[in-house]
Amino acid sequence: MEAIYLRYSYDFRDYTGASQKRRVAYALGQLDLPSISALQERVLREPAMFARLLQYLTVPVSEMFRDPAYFLALRQQVVPHLHTYPSVTVWVAGCSTGEEVYSLAILLREEGLLERTRIYATDINPESLAQARQGIFPLDAVRRYTANYQRSGGKRAFSDYYTAAYDAARFDPTLCADVIFADHSLATDSVFAQTQLVSCRNVLIYFNRALQDRALGLFHESLSYRGFLGLGSKESIDFSNWSGHFDTLARAERIFRKAS
Repeated sequence: MEAIYLRYSYDFRDYTGASQKRRVAYALGQLDLPSISALQERVLREPAMFARLLQYLTVPVSEMFRDPAYFLALRQQVVPHLHTYPSVTVWVAGCSTGEEVYSLAILLREEGLLERTRIYATDINPESLAQARQGIFPLDAVRRYTANYQRSGGKRAFSDYYTAAYDAARFDPTLCADVIFADHSLATDSVFAQTQLVSCRNVLIYFNRALQDRALGLFHESLSYRGFLGLGSKESIDFSNWSGHFDTLARAERIFRKAS
């Protein structure tokens, strides 16, 4: 990880050790390499090999309206506050292949907020960002997405938002017409915008304590007064250095509000 940072400036040094070991072990099998030293030699010599390895290090896995109760809580407890702002800025940190971005865009459209909302969707994986920009997802996953959407308080037929062709579903491009997809690392980069909502879900679980605190510090700095932070179902701020700077809005759904 130190070698990758020095060669490519991608910083995985504060990701949890157990997670790193699992990912690298899996990558060895997928790349048909006998050892970590062999992998390191190839990665340091061949940028294309690093690009392949990056797909295993970042685990680009997501789904639309994952944890429906989270999105229902956003509708019921966060959206009414967002309506009080003349304009809204949302940051989806660690957006992966874009499923959460499109989910939020659908929710905001149904709540009459999308037209005055700017969404920043960031990730460190350029291939994931490219896929997110396309808004094309596997058709065989849409049944699960539809069930999630319905449980999240969806107000329309989910099929209104996509066109099916062959084995893929292409989502309405107007949903993300004003979304800014950008490369951003929670390990090395700084805050770039003031926001009213930060959604970073199932990312912090891969960080060690120091990197979790760094990321939470970025979110706190980015959020406007009394802005909202949404985390993943297994994530919390309770034992971080930032726990005293947020109030809990919906504990089970992991939604917090900036306190100071």
